Amino acid sequence: MARRVNPIQERQRRTALEKAAYLALFEQGYAGVTLERIAAHAGVSKGTLVYHFGSKEGLLSAVMHRFVRTIAAATRRALRLATTPEARLEAYAENQFFSVESTRRFYTVYLDFLAASTRDPALMALQQAFVDETHRLDLELVGLTGGPRPPPEHVRHEQAWHLRALVDGLSVRFLSDPDPDLDGYRQRCLGGLYLLLGRELPVPRRPAPHGD
Repeated sequence: MARRVNPIQERQRRTALEKAAYLALFEQGYAGVTLERIAAHAGVSKGTLVYHFGSKEGLLSAVMHRFVRTIAAATRRALRLATTPEARLEAYAENQFFSVESTRRFYTVYLDFLAASTRDPALMALQQAFVDETHRLDLELVGLTGGPRPPPEHVRHEQAWHLRALVDGLSVRFLSDPDPDLDGYRQRCLGGLYLLLGRELPVPRRPAPHGD
């Protein structure tokens, strides 16, 4: 008799495998990592990975799908909880640069994924799906932070494309920075958002005087 599969346990197992693979990809790089190494990192057999994901490419697809979706969902939640356009812009910038380690891990793995996708049509299709997802998120930000008279639709799309270019560019600079200042990158991102959306730049934050 076939073994009955508990769907909740299977989802939990798959989630744990994707998280372990994410860390292995960050530490060893997509080109250098193998299913055997990922399995050892996860404490399972290679056959378990093949059963769940089929191949290294399938595993990379699942990993990137999970983490891009997670970041997009967290950003949307933060945007909807914020009550002013200024707060929404701050929430967006903070979610693009969540913490030093998480930001470094994500963009390291993501750039590996981009490089691999140029040689694999299936990964390239997934990459296009990610581009579409982030574009929808950026369009949402544009819509939530616009004035009483929003610009035409084609302008909003152009603004969304430029917002993503801003984030991508800052993320590459972040990775090449040996000692990145998290708040500094958030402030650069925030300043770029204000400029791209035609808003007046906020007054720069100043450190509190000693004794406060």
